[in-house]
Amino acid sequence: MSEGWQVYKFGGSSLGTSGRLPKVLELIVAGPRPLAVVVSALGDSTDWLILAARSAESGNISQARRELGQVKELATATARSVLNSQGQKGFKHDLDEILTPVERLLSGIELTRECSPRTLDSIISVGERISIAVLSRALQERDVPSIPVDARDFVVTDGAHGAATVDKAETTKRFTPLLDGWKGSVPVVTGFIGRTRDGHTTTLGRNGSDYTATLVAGLLKASAVTVWTDVLGVMTADPALVKEASPVDRLSYDEALELAYFGTRMFHPRTIIPLRECGAALVIRSTTQPDAPGTRIDATGNPDPNRPTCVTSLERLALIGVQSRRTGISKPLGGRILAALGEAGVRVWLTTESTLGQSFSVVIPEVDEARAKQSISEALAPEIQTGDLRIEPVLSPVSMVSLVGENMGKRPNVAGKFLNAIGEAGISVRAVAQGASARSISCVIDADQTATAVRIVHGVFNLSHTVISMLLLGKGVVGGSLIKQIDQQNKALDREHDVQVRLVGIGSSGGVLFDSMGLSTDKAVELQKTALEEGRVEKDVISLLDELSRQPNPVLVDCSAAPGMDRLYRAAFSHSVNVVSANKQPLALPQGERDELLNQARKHFRAYHYETTVGAALPVIETLKNLVRTGDHVITIEGAFSGTLGYLCDQLAQGKALSAAVRTARELGYTESHPRDDLSGLDVARKAVILARELGLRLDLTDVELKPFVPEQFLKEDDPEKFMQSLTKLDAEVAQRVASSKAQGKLPRYLARITPGAAGAKVTVGPVDVESSHPAAALRGAEAFVAFHTDRYREYPMVVRGAGAGGAVTAAGVLADILRLAQNIRGRR
Repeated sequence: MSEGWQVYKFGGSSLGTSGRLPKVLELIVAGPRPLAVVVSALGDSTDWLILAARSAESGNISQARRELGQVKELATATARSVLNSQGQKGFKHDLDEILTPVERLLSGIELTRECSPRTLDSIISVGERISIAVLSRALQERDVPSIPVDARDFVVTDGAHGAATVDKAETTKRFTPLLDGWKGSVPVVTGFIGRTRDGHTTTLGRNGSDYTATLVAGLLKASAVTVWTDVLGVMTADPALVKEASPVDRLSYDEALELAYFGTRMFHPRTIIPLRECGAALVIRSTTQPDAPGTRIDATGNPDPNRPTCVTSLERLALIGVQSRRTGISKPLGGRILAALGEAGVRVWLTTESTLGQSFSVVIPEVDEARAKQSISEALAPEIQTGDLRIEPVLSPVSMVSLVGENMGKRPNVAGKFLNAIGEAGISVRAVAQGASARSISCVIDADQTATAVRIVHGVFNLSHTVISMLLLGKGVVGGSLIKQIDQQNKALDREHDVQVRLVGIGSSGGVLFDSMGLSTDKAVELQKTALEEGRVEKDVISLLDELSRQPNPVLVDCSAAPGMDRLYRAAFSHSVNVVSANKQPLALPQGERDELLNQARKHFRAYHYETTVGAALPVIETLKNLVRTGDHVITIEGAFSGTLGYLCDQLAQGKALSAAVRTARELGYTESHPRDDLSGLDVARKAVILARELGLRLDLTDVELKPFVPEQFLKEDDPEKFMQSLTKLDAEVAQRVASSKAQGKLPRYLARITPGAAGAKVTVGPVDVESSHPAAALRGAEAFVAFHTDRYREYPMVVRGAGAGGAVTAAGVLADILRLAQNIRGRR
């Protein structure tokens, strides 16, 4: 027997979908030799044959014949696409020979109004027989010697019609004499079907054709079985739940079996077992993308010991628990419950038992809930009647999420990382189980959290790059700079950090343009502008949160300065959407409202990052948090929080007029759209309040002693241009004041000072003349600084200093917050 055999298996979609069969023929012609081919029925032929049998059983023979006609029509059309006229005539004869007995069977069913499992197997077996007829003839026309092989000639099974079990010894005995006739040819073998010892046709059930392929491989001692299908291989997760799911390169037999047990539709446990026995590899590849490597399943498996294989989910389940009300139980609960469910024909997906057997839970299909509960109640009736046992309220629907990987048991904290990721997403775990092999861990969660849980686990275990789905509000100087930076950095982020930031929405005060498939970052601003002009934007951002929440790792990014955004943030948190914000206003709300906002983020386990609200890209807030976390006592915080006002002070010190300096600052993008917002000092006051609250001080904006950069009366002008023109009236006065300060060796600065104090916190904001030795005296341009005077930094304060204004700088800080979110989602390697 040759050691060089390989087996190709083609499914119904590869054979019956329009235009696919010529590609299948190309693959076989170019394939290795010796080669055996196993095929399924064309397209939906099996379903149509079942429908025909059921129609006949109900007495509707006309409908049955129409459904059988669909099978014949597909077969004829398929043959026409790959056979010449002579081949088509020959195939017509084959088809008539195969279908005529079926027509007689349908008539018999219609007369008796009964279709037994044995008769149904006879009817649906013709689908595969049609496939070998057309494929074998097509290969012969392409000068490939080929023979059609009816697997019933050697696959011997028991009499369990619809899900027959193969008698391997008898199958081997019948197969051996056939092998000589296969030499020099490509045998095309029917999948899915067999025959009992007494000659009755049977079918092998789900994944029956794959089973036939691996069975043939075992009989041939083949080196590999390649299953050609319409997917790229075994995926790291269901692509319907995780758009970033990618093909798994390698799996071990045991991993594949684990996935099969957890319901992966691509293969069945019995498909893997013959391969493990003979050592052949199973390769899953795409008919439509034959150059893709696909997934290889063999004894070695994944060479990377640090990487789990994939995440699976089983849905539409129910969780039933039984609880003992006394300490000793005469008969173990688990065995009795499982025996009862087995007798009732209820499949059990997962079980959990407390240490002393006081409680026992099972996860079953949701459709079997009533039957399962009834069978458990009957089995435990004596104890339930005495009150010793109680059936807990059934949780339904639930889903079972599982992480599978060959080397999971060899690494610490896999289970902890798995459960922590789900818990940090605010998802309650109803039950958890890990087998003795430690090859998988599963948990049960509420059904409506399935997609979120699978995405979170998929990202945390680095099964693919992490995608951050971003809805951006504010496309001005900061927002526009952020889009440019993402456009420039995305390839590097993907390559170096496995992170992609995908822009799914962009909005301004006029409305939001949203596209779940993603917007091109280099065209997004123009696309939103056009959509705004054409009325294709969504005015209500909150209405988009539901769709945003269904995207991978959603985040709302606020680069606006709009008031009232706290309502939107709270709605985002409740929709499991994270928030990254450069908008100071929500954090400067009255103390109670700010506390409620942060509580909502914690309640829903969402991230709220706002580092840029105080120091643009400077790490001011995080530095303060670290000081407080590590137990340092803050004596005073002093700083030039506004890069804009720092720039103006520097320009005034250099002799530039106030009005000219403000105009230049606006042109450089340093000021808000209305410079009044900067010169009022309110922006600095908000930053001071934000920092003071991070220190644990409870105060409001009204508690700040605020002196504006310019007199109050100038701040009443609503028009930005008129406001800047009015500042010319101050030019001379301001210049004289600056000259006087410089004559005393001082420089003008605009500072905030936060002093906790035992008698109560004090926060002051206003213009100050500083000595040349003061940290603020060294500031140049739009620099900002914050000095932390603490017990540890009493003699030399900790100073954070750098650019404190400008769209690009602030945008970089926002992007850093987004990437921090991505890192938290992924977890550290």
